[in-house]
Amino acid sequence: MIITNLDLSLVWTILIPPAAGMAIGYFTNDIAINMLFRPYRGVYIGQRRIPFTPGLIPRNQERLAKKISDTIMGSLLTPEELQKLAKRLLNTERVQSAIFLLLTLAIKQTKNDKEQKTAIILSNVLRDLFSESLPRLLKTFARRQDFLECQINQIFDQILLEFRLTDTQARQFADWLLETVVPPDVLRKTLIDFLSDRNIQVIDEGFREKTSGTYWVVANLFGLSNALTRLRDFCLEEQEIANTRFKELMLSLELRSRLRQWLQSLCLENLPVSTVRQLRKNMKETVQDYIQNRGTKFIQDFGNTIDWDQLAILIIQKLQSSTTLIIFLTKISEELSFLLERYLEEDLEKIVAQAIPILSIDQVIVDRVNATTPENLEIAVKGIVKNELQAIVVLGGILGFIVGVLQTLLFLLK
Repeated sequence: MIITNLDLSLVWTILIPPAAGMAIGYFTNDIAINMLFRPYRGVYIGQRRIPFTPGLIPRNQERLAKKISDTIMGSLLTPEELQKLAKRLLNTERVQSAIFLLLTLAIKQTKNDKEQKTAIILSNVLRDLFSESLPRLLKTFARRQDFLECQINQIFDQILLEFRLTDTQARQFADWLLETVVPPDVLRKTLIDFLSDRNIQVIDEGFREKTSGTYWVVANLFGLSNALTRLRDFCLEEQEIANTRFKELMLSLELRSRLRQWLQSLCLENLPVSTVRQLRKNMKETVQDYIQNRGTKFIQDFGNTIDWDQLAILIIQKLQSSTTLIIFLTKISEELSFLLERYLEEDLEKIVAQAIPILSIDQVIVDRVNATTPENLEIAVKGIVKNELQAIVVLGGILGFIVGVLQTLLFLLK
């Protein structure tokens, strides 16, 4: 019985130190790691705070936040690194895509604009353009002596000088002249007005004086006075018959066809050069004089006749469904991205240097760390170094076990 107790005591003497050392090393490290974060708040007995409360990190959270901020700003987010980051972010293709996205979003936003705010703005712009801006601009330019000279000459030389009526246009114009301007009834009345007593006398006397030979005999024996007077009386007394005779005469003479051919052959190129030059000069002076004196009022009156609100809505609706707009937005975004790239190549360093104090990145880091609760801070830290912290705990247990084994060996050697 005594031997058994001695053997058991010896076994306990050998086993207890390693086991105790392992337990002490393991749990001591685990407690030490937990004391970094816990307790989250200070524990007080009366007015006195118990030492080691709160945990090390919650107690020094402000200093930790400042250290983290200094480390990040001093090693990671240096001005040079921020410049490199800005260059990667502001890549030409990426910037172009961002600008194009913003422009397309702005266009899409107009589709959902039930209050038609964009249309109202465009309407006000167009109304101001026609009622104020354009008249003032026209009034300023109209004072120049060469105002619209090139444009008027170009229109005259390229359009009016070579202008000819087509066969259809000439036919319609001839019909309008013969049926509306000078129909048979108008010709009859014109002839009556022309054949006044005085005109008949002048024609008769001139015919008598300026004829010779056989015509002189006819003129002096018969004269024209009697014939012209009877023609006038016929037109006055027999209106319907006279109109019919004029109509028949126009058909017999093929006046409609001749007039159509003459209208088709009518062209400014057929006129003498001096006449053409004078026409160009007169046209330029007439247009310039009209615009200088009445152009402003014409534009204002013209603008008042337009429903700008409805026109703005139609323009926006057309733009929203236009494929040309997409091409235009792509070109605009490309040009803006290249412009921004050239600007950043020259001033990126200055921009970053000015942006760092404005952004206050260091203070943002400090505020974010301070705003993090100790519980979340513990979860975050342990989530990052969970395996490493567990390894420290296990290592403490191993070291405690080794120390216990050494104690056992020393005991046995004695």
